[in-house]
Amino acid sequence: MKTVFKSTVLGALAFVACTTFISCEKDQDNAHEQLENQTTVEKGFLHEQAYPERTGKLVTIELNGESVEVEEIDGQYVLGDILIDKEDVMIKNGKSTGRTGSRWPNNTVYYEIQSSLPNQARVTNAIAHWEANTSLKFVKRTNQTAYIYFRSGSGCSSSVGRTGRRQNINLANGCSTGNTIHEIGHAVGLWHEQSRKDRDQYITINFQNIQANRDFNFKTYAQQGYDGDEYTNSLDFNSIMLYGSYAFSANGQPTIVKKDGSTYNAQRNGLSSGDIAGIKIMYPGGGGNDICEGVAPWSSSQNYQVGDRVTYRGYLYERTSSGWTRIGQCGASKSSNAQDVPHLNDVAKN
Repeated sequence: MKTVFKSTVLGALAFVACTTFISCEKDQDNAHEQLENQTTVEKGFLHEQAYPERTGKLVTIELNGESVEVEEIDGQYVLGDILIDKEDVMIKNGKSTGRTGSRWPNNTVYYEIQSSLPNQARVTNAIAHWEANTSLKFVKRTNQTAYIYFRSGSGCSSSVGRTGRRQNINLANGCSTGNTIHEIGHAVGLWHEQSRKDRDQYITINFQNIQANRDFNFKTYAQQGYDGDEYTNSLDFNSIMLYGSYAFSANGQPTIVKKDGSTYNAQRNGLSSGDIAGIKIMYPGGGGNDICEGVAPWSSSQNYQVGDRVTYRGYLYERTSSGWTRIGQCGASKSSNAQDVPHLNDVAKN
């Protein structure tokens, strides 16, 4: 499955390839994606790029003692599909700055959705997919300073790991639920699968087929100046974090092939079993994690919005358009059956 940051460089993040903001561009496969728990088919992007329609100037920065060539666009450092905060790095010969946070404490990810973001269901469906398959909990932000902000953008992009401040997940109109699952993967610490340090045992990179000035997308995390770990024994061709064979192709020929020379398709349907296994190592839990951890108790003086969660008399509830739905009992890792709860709806009039 993935590659995970060890808690040194720019933050103890986790997993396969990228660096701070990530964006998704249409792959030449023009494939359809379908999330496993949805009946509608979405078109999405099958490889990531921060600014699909733009090319910046090349500059060299230093990451953890490694000189790395990146693009600079609108004052941001761009490493393929990643934007690197200038707060995190210095120009070459400067000192690299390590982040103080990377993984989300208590397996709790705080978030907020821009009110004007189109098709917000792709965000809520992606969050539901993560919560159903991992021990991570996503809680709507109140006054937390470290949180994910889902907003409109030029591509599908995200920071990698917890930055300790507001971090954006940018979603263009074409970004699907599957792309949003992918970007959340970056935000909780996943790198792209093809940047594994041992990837040359499983794939061959055809650098001659890569678009000009895009070969940095195909470096390992170590070559990019980052530390990491592989949490599966081999490269996961089913990972939602893996680029397809034709990503960034300049001539219609494959840029990534298996060792036998064959091509493969990227998928943006959902987390693979390898993705889930790696996340469980990064964020252990599932049986012992309290689903109510980090969630404030219900208050009669609070005005709640759809999606807000509270605890009440030993249970976790979520606000819906029709009232409150019980998610599960505090102390449990997942809800067995969400259900409407009249007694809380009777009490909570706001």
